[in-house]
Amino acid sequence: MTIAEPAIDLGGTVDLGAVTDVDVPRPEYPRPDRDRSAAWLSLNGRWSFEGDERTPDEIVVPFAWETEASGVQRTWLEHAVYRRTIVAPAEWAGRRIVLCFGAVHHHAVVSIDGVEVGRHSGGHSSFEFDVTGLLAPGGSAELRVEVDAPADKRALPHGKQRSIPRDDYDGVAFTPTSGIWQSVWLEARGGSYVADVSVRGDSLTGFDLEGAIAGDPADGLRLVAEVAGSRLELPIAGGRFRGRIELPAPRLWSPDDPHLYAIELTLGEGDAAERLAVTGGLRRIETRGEALYLNGERFYLRGVLDQGYWPRTGLTAPDADALVRDIELARELGFNLVRKHLKFEEPLWLDYADRTGMLVWAEPPCPSRFSTEAAEAFEAQLPELVSRDGNHPSIIVWGLYNEEWGLDWDIPGSPERAAAAVHAYETMRALDDTRPIVENSGWAHVRTDLVDWHYYDENPANWARNLAELAAGERETFEVKLGPDFIVDKSFYGSPDFPRTGVPILNSEFGAGFTSLERAWHVRWQTQEIRRHDRFAGYVYTELTDVEHEMAGLLDADRRRKDLGGLNPADSFGPTVLVVDVVPAHAGADIPVPVEPLTVSVHVSHLGLTEVEGVVHAAWGAAGSARSGGAGAAASAPVAAAPYRLSDAAVLTVPAPDGPARLHLWLTVHGRTMARTFVDAAPIEQPNRRGSRPS
Repeated sequence: MTIAEPAIDLGGTVDLGAVTDVDVPRPEYPRPDRDRSAAWLSLNGRWSFEGDERTPDEIVVPFAWETEASGVQRTWLEHAVYRRTIVAPAEWAGRRIVLCFGAVHHHAVVSIDGVEVGRHSGGHSSFEFDVTGLLAPGGSAELRVEVDAPADKRALPHGKQRSIPRDDYDGVAFTPTSGIWQSVWLEARGGSYVADVSVRGDSLTGFDLEGAIAGDPADGLRLVAEVAGSRLELPIAGGRFRGRIELPAPRLWSPDDPHLYAIELTLGEGDAAERLAVTGGLRRIETRGEALYLNGERFYLRGVLDQGYWPRTGLTAPDADALVRDIELARELGFNLVRKHLKFEEPLWLDYADRTGMLVWAEPPCPSRFSTEAAEAFEAQLPELVSRDGNHPSIIVWGLYNEEWGLDWDIPGSPERAAAAVHAYETMRALDDTRPIVENSGWAHVRTDLVDWHYYDENPANWARNLAELAAGERETFEVKLGPDFIVDKSFYGSPDFPRTGVPILNSEFGAGFTSLERAWHVRWQTQEIRRHDRFAGYVYTELTDVEHEMAGLLDADRRRKDLGGLNPADSFGPTVLVVDVVPAHAGADIPVPVEPLTVSVHVSHLGLTEVEGVVHAAWGAAGSARSGGAGAAASAPVAAAPYRLSDAAVLTVPAPDGPARLHLWLTVHGRTMARTFVDAAPIEQPNRRGSRPS
């Protein structure tokens, strides 16, 4: 069966300006991809809270205690205790009751009526405890969650949370996220139930199923999987099951047709049977030489980095609509992929990506300093990440370390640190062999399926030249500013043994500019230079939204559009773009105002499945205009653009404008505009340096 897109019921959405009025924030079922919503109970809302003498005695779950929405808003609190009364519905009698946590940073000890039911370490991974013997249906009990959230996070996987002592990358780190920061809920399950299930559809003809049974012994019970008219009985041995269910008329999942199947699992019979609906998609992601292929067709990764922060709720979205809206915003801006940065995002977000066809690059948080303890803590997350999120067809890349964080920026100089990156790759590959893995995003690769690189440069001439040399293999290094007085040359490769060809190469962080107008200028020119080089397999622009002091977003922190000087980002990030043979001078003044007719050369970069042939048009408009005024209109000879091959130049000549103006350029195919860009003509002035101190 096909899964219909869910209606998001916001119920008791948080009023961020009046936390005291909160009833049940984030009331939606947290796991639509593993649906047991017929018998569940949200535990979000007000809990008693014991911190120290400076904290209030209540907190709103599921918001971290640093956030305004929690009602606590306290940073650097390292220990706290949550309490609340819980009541399981009386109609759950005869079923097993499971207590579920989306995420708690960092170490949690969970008790019911003073009896410890379990412990968990890891600030981003989900966990659950079977509390059947401690919580009687219809009766009440006290739930207690004791949390330790160390200020010193250097050996903990913490991503961009700030630490004391401070991390090397403190300048790009944000307010910590401590305590319960994703939903808490109860579920009723069968006496024997499916505790874990892996669904893989990379065969493109059916689903490979594997998982574990928990609860009562499953001896003599039948586990049946049903999907789209196919039915399979899965044998259980040693508490585990495994099998393959073929589909008679398989329909593939892709961004253009994000078709999901619901796999209905039934264990046992009657009212007490275990019933679970798991979603999955038939899709295959693979590398072939230096290209990426999705379902056997080449594709290009057009991504945006998203850190998943909100101004008053931190890493937790204020409501379900806000969470999934970020995917739609990324799509509107022209992207086909979101790199969710150093964060296990909520399953609800991943489910929406599945349903709407947004590709995802997923990665866990990393520690900040290298040690055996830190490397082990980092790898301990990986089984939990794959178990929770591996069924999502939208996830096409697993990232691991980021920029050698947790490896002391020193893979090339440390065999021990290089070995840690390799070991993380091998650990992840053993867990999931269906997706490309990046062992160390950005720099110094030693074992990876994608050579990705992070490069920031404010000089457009340097950017164009360096990209051309990197694409041609004439250079491997690029300049990275790690601090005000700390500039290093980082390389694609961390080992002379890594192959220099035959592995896809893509940029996974770029962007420049201080103001929104400067950043828009760099979007237009930097992205076109990436697209100029057919060798590259994609890019990830940094970033979707501003976060606290980091103002690099296409949108501000409240998801509002910025003044981008007339640029529609989708014109730069879309599947078909124009590449102009110009090295621009300054934002707002790409070229001097011409005094004679101007000749421009324009190429087409097209990522469709078939060739397009069209005409490039040019006309002047007023400076800063959104569309041309038609002055000096010109059209090129027909230009053909083959997929993934930069076209030959279309050459146009336009008369000189009367003064500063914007030259609009657009491609039409059969009368339809498929791509557009512009070139600003204005006086080129030298920067004002009056009053500067002599050097």
